[in-house]
Amino acid sequence: MNNNGFNSRCVHSGDMEIEGVGNVVTPIFENSTFEFPESGVAGKYIYSRWGNPTVESFEKKYADLEKTEHAFAFSTGMAAITSSIMPYLKSGDSVLALNELYGQTFGFFSKVLPQYKINVDFTSVNDLNRLNFKNKNYKLLYLESITNPLLEVPDIVNLSRICKEEGIKLMVDATFATPYNQNPVSLGADMALHSGTKYISGHSDLLIGLAGFNDNYDNLDFYRKTFGGTPDSFQAFLAYRGLKTLGLRMERHNKNAMELAKVLNESSRIEEVYYPGLKNSEYFDVAEKNLKGYGGMVSFKVKGGIENSHKLIKNLNIPKYAVSLGGVESLISIPVEGTHKALSPEERKASGITDNLVRLSVGIEDSEDLLQDFENALEKI
Repeated sequence: MNNNGFNSRCVHSGDMEIEGVGNVVTPIFENSTFEFPESGVAGKYIYSRWGNPTVESFEKKYADLEKTEHAFAFSTGMAAITSSIMPYLKSGDSVLALNELYGQTFGFFSKVLPQYKINVDFTSVNDLNRLNFKNKNYKLLYLESITNPLLEVPDIVNLSRICKEEGIKLMVDATFATPYNQNPVSLGADMALHSGTKYISGHSDLLIGLAGFNDNYDNLDFYRKTFGGTPDSFQAFLAYRGLKTLGLRMERHNKNAMELAKVLNESSRIEEVYYPGLKNSEYFDVAEKNLKGYGGMVSFKVKGGIENSHKLIKNLNIPKYAVSLGGVESLISIPVEGTHKALSPEERKASGITDNLVRLSVGIEDSEDLLQDFENALEKI
């Protein structure tokens, strides 16, 4: 970790300089295996599932931005989540997680972990923020820094204090916040997790996951090697390149999302807007304490049900209808048709996800163009 500004660290941290070459950026080591320096004596790198110079350079850059001592990269965000959780749980353990999780993560907690006789309880962000939960000898509390898709904000500052007092591991999926807007470990969490596919890579062209932490998690390294979730070096190179502009991109994502949230909040055709940076958001005060910026995601409910949600999307020219998020381009989707389709109606209802809910990943386009596009589309509902 160094004391330079965020953008300087984005550009320079973790870069590998090869003696006698003069390379300005870390090269791609597209090796499956590495030669032993001498018979029977392994060098630093043996096999790319166990470690690769390009992947390691990416991990060092991310760790510096996340303000953690260590980081591991994974083939996907879900590989990062599953591989990071499993080393610390065994049959008979109990876990507390949010109701309001990304659909695939919710499925892992609700359907996979119980098969290993790991008890999982779910709770709301509001109950957690009121500290309205009892420790049933929980081994782990699992949060999202900003929830998907209702953009609720858990109070990590307070919850990390409680977790330390109770001996509970605290893991935070900080994909929506990014290291630009929040460093969960600095707030007291044990681990920050990311789908680096999203903002960290920033260009909707790869899959990768990340975990940042301070303790030396030897078991985590073993699980990554054993589960085989290590990223390819080319994936890591593209993500490393994307990370160099994270600060610049997030500054624009934050700005565009705030301006668009305000326009939607004032529209008579919108039922409700979810964005923690709005002063009328119930999470505004918590966000002020836990976030340095409010992020590029905006969710909202369109009056008139899912039919009007479809009309709005059809009349938009800039956002593309697609799942995922965090790219330079604006993406729009209806969670019940995509990210949360696998949840039962009862599970969606418990999470507050209605048919007319729209999720928008605000890109880095010119804000004037985005605002005009939405104003035109809203008039046609």
